[in-house]
Order: sequence, then C-alpha cells, then structure tokens
Amino acid sequence: MYVRTVAAAAAVLGITLSALAGPASATAPSHRAAGPKAVPAAVRAPAPLAGPKAGPLTGLLGLPVVYAHRGASAYAPENTLASIDLAAHLGIDWVENDVQRTKDGVLVVVHDDTLKRTTDVRKVFPNRSPWRVKDFTAAEIARLDAGSWFRPEFAGARIPTLRQYMDRVERNQGRLLLEVKKPELYPGIERQILDLLDRTGWLDQRHVASRLVVQSFSADSVALVHKLRPDVVTAFLGAPPEEDLERYAAFSDRINPWFREISAEWVADVHALRGPHGRPMEVDTWIVDDPETTRRVVEMGVDGIITNAPDVVRRTVYGY
Repeated sequence: MYVRTVAAAAAVLGITLSALAGPASATAPSHRAAGPKAVPAAVRAPAPLAGPKAGPLTGLLGLPVVYAHRGASAYAPENTLASIDLAAHLGIDWVENDVQRTKDGVLVVVHDDTLKRTTDVRKVFPNRSPWRVKDFTAAEIARLDAGSWFRPEFAGARIPTLRQYMDRVERNQGRLLLEVKKPELYPGIERQILDLLDRTGWLDQRHVASRLVVQSFSADSVALVHKLRPDVVTAFLGAPPEEDLERYAAFSDRINPWFREISAEWVADVHALRGPHGRPMEVDTWIVDDPETTRRVVEMGVDGIITNAPDVVRRTVYGY
C-alpha cells in the first residue's frame, strides 16, 4: 500500500492527500495517561447500537484500516464492553482484544497476566498475590470492578468472557483482531479459542473472509492457529529482520510491528512476500495515537494502524 497508490485512488474520488495531513487534530491521551483525562462529551454515554456508524471510506482508497486497540481505550477502560461499544459509536468497526484463560478453563478478555492493574482484585482478594488471571475462577473474576481504575463513571464494568465479548462485537456488526495472549501460560488455548469462535458463528465463510484476524507475539501460536484453521487470517506481532520474513510467510498473512521498529524499506520487504493464502503480506502497526506518527506510518505504506484513539487516527487519515 504505497503513497502513489493512495494519491491515484484519492484523485478518482476528488480527495486530495491533504486528508493525510488533515486538519490538525488534538493528540489523544497516551494509553497510560488515559484514566485522568475527561471523556469527550459526545462519546461519554453512547446509546445502544443497532450497528456501527463507520464512514464509507474506512479501509478504502488504499488507506490504512483503523483498529481500536482494546476498544476505544483512550476514553474507556480497556477490553471492556464499554470500550468496544465506544469504538463502534465513534465509527470504528475493527476492535482488537487480548484473550487469556481462567483457572476453571473459561476464556476471558484481559491484557495483563495479572489482575492488579485494571481491577480491584487486591481489595476483593487481598491474600491472593500475585493475582494472576490463571489462578482465579471465572466466577471470581466476574466479581471484580474493571472500570473504577480508569474513571469513576465506569465503576462496575467487568472483565468480559470471550463469549460475552463476541456477542457484543456481533451485535455491533463489528470486526475482530483477536490476540492470543501469552499462550505459553495456557496450553491448548488456540484450539479452545477456535472452538468458541466456531460455536458463535465466527468461523463461517462470511466472518473468516472479512471480519476476523487472529494474532500473537508467539510464532508457534500463530503457526498452530494456521494449522488448525488454514482459512483464518493470521498475524505475527513483532518486527522480524528482513532475512527471516520468508519463514513467517509460511503461516502468517500479516506482520504487525511496533511503529518504532520499522521503516518504509522494511514494510516494502514484507509486501514483497506472499502469505499462506497467496496474497501479498500486510503490515498493521501499533500503538499510534497522534497525528504526526499517523502521517509517518502512512508514508511508510502500512496497511493498518492499531490505536487507543481511533477517532484521532481516522480523522488524520481520512479527514473526518
């Protein structure tokens, strides 16, 4: 996805590349600093959704797709249903999440392998240090407040099970970038995730073709997902050196790196390879929250941008 392609496509629809520079957008709060900031009034309490309000240009014109990292996590507690509802309300149909497993085998959506940063677990279970996800049952985790740490108005938000999460994404008519988090802690989690996706209808042709990507920092995990379900689009999280990229192309459709680790030349090297489905490999970069960095990675030719502030990135890329 190169700038000259963007320019040609934009010209066809009468859109100039000034949309890339866009009107100067206020930089979103960083992910770590999100909590103390005020939620924009327009998105503080979205009404129930019949479907996403995505604009017609999202992912078109050869411009990058925008992914809401852990939902709209600059404005709502990460990986909660409130966060993915907020992303849909902002017009973002792709959300990213993190999947782990409880002591009793239930898949839950939470980023850290401990519960202490994003819940009140130390108050509810003071004698259970170090409060690892895998040491708690689903019923115990359901008791935890996963919203107050972010802001008081989100008090009572819960860590959703993956089943609850999938139901909400489906209700929002959304699309999912699902991360298998720390699979080395959860043997067999890949098969379990795929089984749940199958039961919830997410492995039918329509979802697999355009609404689902499974990624991980573990190459072994990505390769296993590809082996179990060769039709599913997969992505490896990281920035392998150019000489190693061909090895990843055997099982991964995308390479998703931190933006600080890449260059336009590296992105071009990825694009030059074909993934397991015979298509050119893609690059979705993270975590980009401000207009300047957004413009820089667009110029590198990335295919997608994973962001805590999807409204800021979309406005910079698409101009609305």
